[in-house]
Amino acid sequence: MNEWLANHLLITYLLIFVFMSYVYNKVFRTRKLPVLKSAIVYVLMAIGSVMLLVFQIVGLPIVLCLTVAIALMFLVRVRYFIEKRSGNRPT
Repeated sequence: MNEWLANHLLITYLLIFVFMSYVYNKVFRTRKLPVLKSAIVYVLMAIGSVMLLVFQIVGLPIVLCLTVAIALMFLVRVRYFIEKRSGNRPT
C-alpha cells in the first residue's frame, strides 16, 4: 500500500489533509473561529500536510497512523452512543 501511495502523491496529499482536518475538527476545535482565523488554520494544516507527505514518501506510515486515529475516535463515539442508550454514565 505504501508503494501505491508513493506513486499517487496527489491522492496521498488529499488523504492526509482530509484526515488531519477531521481530527482537528473532532478533537482540537473547541469553538467556532471567525472566517479569517479558520482560513489561516486550514492553510497551516495544508502546509503541515506537505511536510507529512514528505514523511510518507520517505517511508513513515503517516496515512496508516491517521487512519488508526480516526478509527479509534469512531470506537469512542460508538462507546459513548451505547452508554448513552443503555443509561449508564461513563466513569
